[in-house]
Amino acid sequence: MLKRFLSEIGAYFLLLSKTLKRPQKAAIFGKLFMREVYDLGVNSFGLVLFTSTFVGAVVAIQMFNNFSASSFPVPNSFVGYATKVVLILEFAPTIISVVLAGKVGSYIASSIGTMRVTEQIDALDIMGVNSPNFLILPKILASIIFNPLLIAISIVFGIWGGYLAGIATGSWSKADYITGVQMYMPQHFIWYAFLKTAVFAFLIATIPAYFGYNVKGGSLEVGRASTQAVVWTIVSIIIMNLILTQMFLS
Repeated sequence: MLKRFLSEIGAYFLLLSKTLKRPQKAAIFGKLFMREVYDLGVNSFGLVLFTSTFVGAVVAIQMFNNFSASSFPVPNSFVGYATKVVLILEFAPTIISVVLAGKVGSYIASSIGTMRVTEQIDALDIMGVNSPNFLILPKILASIIFNPLLIAISIVFGIWGGYLAGIATGSWSKADYITGVQMYMPQHFIWYAFLKTAVFAFLIATIPAYFGYNVKGGSLEVGRASTQAVVWTIVSIIIMNLILTQMFLS
């Protein structure tokens, strides 16, 4: 089991070594990159906005309930501050990345896996094209560049969701919530969130691509590879979240 796991890790890094090279034709690469930005990023806007708004509302309500149950009086303005910090540090980068791992990861694994079983990748190799670089590098760059934008939007809509929760429940006033959101927060929290997002974006693009690229069999194996890709991507995100948190916030 351990030998197979180490072998898969080695194959993953060998695939990366072929992927992370200068594109052979910049014009074709640019078109592929823009297509991946649309497929991986723009098409995820709706899901990110919906999830972030409701997550922000839930976080704000939970913070209010926790502060209300405290034996010490806590101003309602801290609901806005706590919601902002929790969204920036954890919920937006990690939860949204896990959601994207399910949506984007399955798409990447299935699309590349389909190309493998239909021998399109073999045709690229025969023509002398660096197929990992041609297929995977645009996805990596699109994810690393566009995912931080999605997370920034997620943070904004999460805070807005908390604001709407206050209006709907009447538990805290608009002025208190806005005051809390405007409270000072260490700037390195924001840099940490976006660094974490970039690392997660790399994992979301490369792990499913690895599983799709190495599919053997037919359409059934493509479905299995897609499922495995999502599972291992989520596991990797959780592990990297722990490592990055220990490195930068401890």
